[in-house]
Amino acid sequence: MPRSHPPHLRPVEPYEAPEPQSELEARARTGDVAAWSTLYERHYAAVFRQVRYLCGDRGLAEELTQETFAQAMASATRYDGHRAFAGWMHGIALNVVRKHWRKHRNRSRAMERYEHIDSARPRAEDPDGSHLRRERSRVLYDVLDELPPRWREAFILREIQGLSTAEAADRLGISSSNVAVRVTRARARIRDELARRGWLGDEGGMVQ
Repeated sequence: MPRSHPPHLRPVEPYEAPEPQSELEARARTGDVAAWSTLYERHYAAVFRQVRYLCGDRGLAEELTQETFAQAMASATRYDGHRAFAGWMHGIALNVVRKHWRKHRNRSRAMERYEHIDSARPRAEDPDGSHLRRERSRVLYDVLDELPPRWREAFILREIQGLSTAEAADRLGISSSNVAVRVTRARARIRDELARRGWLGDEGGMVQ
């Protein structure tokens, strides 16, 4: 049976003579469209995944991912190769999402964005529990929307996207210890707010 692919991913035909990634990136710095096309194929899925976790909505994530690559192409000469290309792209994506957050602080729009975040996680069908899952997700991301941005980003990358502390630190451009501090503070604030709203059970977990 042929392997299926998510809608936003397409199988890429193998190249007859793959060139070293550093050479490919050097060509991209000069504005080589073919080089950028290859880099787009290689990095789109990972950038999209990060952006979707950070903004919650699939359609919005697609828009912001496209904006990320557009900005990367426009500033290609700034990439000096000292940092991994993937890390550089994730840094641009983070800035794009930050800009979006600053422009869209309206509380009701944030709640709408996060309503379907749980659909990003695969699970068995459970019609009876779908409404409660959506409500838990909405409440959690509503609380996240109230956090200082630096705490929210660290928490989402570590606790929701599941990156290691070192990976999150690289994405955010801070030390691992700073990531740990931000996540700890975010977790404490979230627990206090969820408890205040009646969404924490007796054992400290979200109401099931």
